[in-house]
Amino acid sequence: MCGIVGYVGTRDGVPIVLEGLQRLEYRGYDSAGIAVVGGGKGGLKLHKAKGRIRDLQSSLPKRLKGAPTIGHTRWATHGAPNDVNAHPHVDFSGRFAIVHNGIIENAPQIKERLAAEGIETTSETDTELVAHLIGLAAREHDDPMAAVRAALRRVEGAYGLAIVDAEHPDRVIVARLGSPIVLGLGDREMYVASDVGAIVRHTKQVVHLEDGEIAQLEPDGFTTQTLDARPVQKVSELVDLDAADYDLGGYEHFLRKEIGEQPEAVERCISGRIDERFSTVKLGGLNLEPHELRAIKRVHILGCGSAYYSGEVGAHLIESLARIPATAEAASEYRYRNPVIDPNGLYIAVSQSGETADTLAAVEELTRKGARVLGVINQVGSAIARSNNGGIYIHAGPEVSVASSKSFTSTCIAFAMLAVHLGRIRDLSPADGDRVITALRELPAKIAAILEQEDQIEEAAGWLAQFENAMFIGRVRGYPIAREGAQKIKEVAYLHAEAYQAAELKHGPLALICPEMPVVAVVADDELAEKQRSTLHEIKARQGPILAIAHETLPTELAERTIVVPRTEPELDPILMNIPLQLLAYHAARALGRDIDKPRNLAKSVTVE
Repeated sequence: MCGIVGYVGTRDGVPIVLEGLQRLEYRGYDSAGIAVVGGGKGGLKLHKAKGRIRDLQSSLPKRLKGAPTIGHTRWATHGAPNDVNAHPHVDFSGRFAIVHNGIIENAPQIKERLAAEGIETTSETDTELVAHLIGLAAREHDDPMAAVRAALRRVEGAYGLAIVDAEHPDRVIVARLGSPIVLGLGDREMYVASDVGAIVRHTKQVVHLEDGEIAQLEPDGFTTQTLDARPVQKVSELVDLDAADYDLGGYEHFLRKEIGEQPEAVERCISGRIDERFSTVKLGGLNLEPHELRAIKRVHILGCGSAYYSGEVGAHLIESLARIPATAEAASEYRYRNPVIDPNGLYIAVSQSGETADTLAAVEELTRKGARVLGVINQVGSAIARSNNGGIYIHAGPEVSVASSKSFTSTCIAFAMLAVHLGRIRDLSPADGDRVITALRELPAKIAAILEQEDQIEEAAGWLAQFENAMFIGRVRGYPIAREGAQKIKEVAYLHAEAYQAAELKHGPLALICPEMPVVAVVADDELAEKQRSTLHEIKARQGPILAIAHETLPTELAERTIVVPRTEPELDPILMNIPLQLLAYHAARALGRDIDKPRNLAKSVTVE
């Protein structure tokens, strides 16, 4: 959830680390800090501040220089956001400074042990306890790597760590268990980050640490080993990213930029995967032969938040096109209910970052029990991507705003392609395969057409923003989109919104309908159109104001406002219906003056429980 950046080399590390932290601020933004070894009078220099990176920068001495340097931007788990709880944290001797992502589960036991040693803590964090453990271990180990290994063997939980040692001002030590750490290789310099976006301006040659690995970075290179000191050989890889992907590029907010990038993102997701000869889709990354895919009896999709809702869209697509029973479930619940593993099932984990802790834990449990697990992932080389049997990269590109937009849409596209692929192996006719892949090709232009209606959508958002509550409704394919639309409004505009199946209104929620409860209705012109209209009549009879997302302008007696969406094939309607809801949330948040890219209490990559 937090951001880590570090540097060791011949240059001044402070500006490099601060720049990297700014690029990771979407991962945590309630406090920040930096630790520098060497420079000036030497020793360890620590500066921390509550708030954003800009608050930290304004508090730094103008002459602060040196390397190695580590920094951190925090999303609070243990302890309130303030200067004391901000990272880095220093051990009792003042020798080691550490930054940490994750949660230490045995923190109470560690604190008791430290108290027995006469060591008092100054913060409310679990991270400070790890710093003290390293300091204690250093009494028995001259080598700082050995001290870190010894300390971490006493730690239970998840961590991504970067550590500097005032007595060894030529190195940074890093470790990973359940929280991402990536090393960047430069010319007589090394970088570390929790996300490659922080260092891509300086290097594209990277190494991903695996769980249980620890590395020592020096200007001339790095060594990697396990916690029991066994050497590990690592192979670097080139990342296909551009630093400009992490810049606003003239937009006011990353969310608006990323909504606008969706036509290109969909093109990338589809590119090279359409097989016109056989009216199907090529998905070689699945690593499953046709006979294995034909043997699948059920598909289980797992994700959290928007990834979960995209999984619901995917389940509908797979059932309707491939005629395989499919369900979607929140990974955060699935991992705890001791599920029965279906030997003939296919499990699909969905995560933009590929590091979502709940989803990763579910994947690990499924893998342990022998399930076949695929991933639908945006981040190449991420933990979930490396933990499963294969999958689909969505190639949406970096997504900086906390609220998902282009990754949600691209994930839905990936599920549409998977559904066609599974369907054509089974009983989906060539004509229906052609019908869907032709519609997929047309989606980028139709998304662009929706974006051209932004002025109308902005006006509707201003109207919606005057209310304190809202209800989102949809039927069958439209319900997951209603859920995603309600989530977006909650995430970025802080408006209370709930989503319901339209048919369920009369079974309870209709009691809430009144002039102060607007309803955002996803109304596709499909086989359920007449039933949708009946639901709208029920709402209007109770004086509920309606904003419709529809294929045609609805009569004023049904909806005060209608945002018209281009027609596509019925199976793909949800993908286009979602685009206006993204803009609706964005402009409602903008009208209310919200911090759109960094909504309160949230962070982009949820790598803690």
